[in-house]
Amino acid sequence: MKTFADQIIAFNESLKFGGKLPEGIRIMNPFKEDAQVLPLSSAFYKKYYNDTRQRRIILGINPGRFGAGVTGVPFTDTKRLREKCGIDYRGKETHEPSSVFVYEIIEAYGGLEKFYNDFYISAVCPLGFTKTENGKEKNYNYYDSTQLANAVYNFSVECIRHQLAFGIDTNVCYCFGTGKNEKYLRAINDKYCFFKEIVALEHPRFIMQYKAKTMQTYIDKYLEAFRK
Repeated sequence: MKTFADQIIAFNESLKFGGKLPEGIRIMNPFKEDAQVLPLSSAFYKKYYNDTRQRRIILGINPGRFGAGVTGVPFTDTKRLREKCGIDYRGKETHEPSSVFVYEIIEAYGGLEKFYNDFYISAVCPLGFTKTENGKEKNYNYYDSTQLANAVYNFSVECIRHQLAFGIDTNVCYCFGTGKNEKYLRAINDKYCFFKEIVALEHPRFIMQYKAKTMQTYIDKYLEAFRK
């Protein structure tokens, strides 16, 4: 029987977007663009998901350039991949504020093994996007334009459907983002009934950028939601 890790790794390796992107938007597929990303992420998944346990799913927005865009692991930058997860990374160190918050949550929950035994983190759109402005490449979310949101809709639906087969508990899905990401995911779920319930939580990036002084309040909120 294939393990949870086997299925994630095969999924990551197969990720490909064939739709038409709006002008000026580039798709970011770290598994195809950087030869070390698949081995790095595979080492992570084999370490924490090498079993057939059922898990609850957390869906973020889409990979960012300094987290999953480099490591292939959602909400895990290179610093936390190496220091927290013990996965050897050689290259430029990246820092993603969202990753800092998520690993605070993981520690508060009981540590990496306990958390990853219970949860699998992915994204509504598991490939990322960038846009170049004034010669500088920046992260771009799938919902930042209606045209892009429409372009990735079928891709997102099929990716969710594919991942449910890993062994996902469909009673509840946790959505990181209480605005556009939640609205988009709820619309998908209303149509396809993937999950019985969606619990939306403020996005880690929002918390770190605007609510850092009250971060403990949000940690408590996350933990209460996760422990239901």
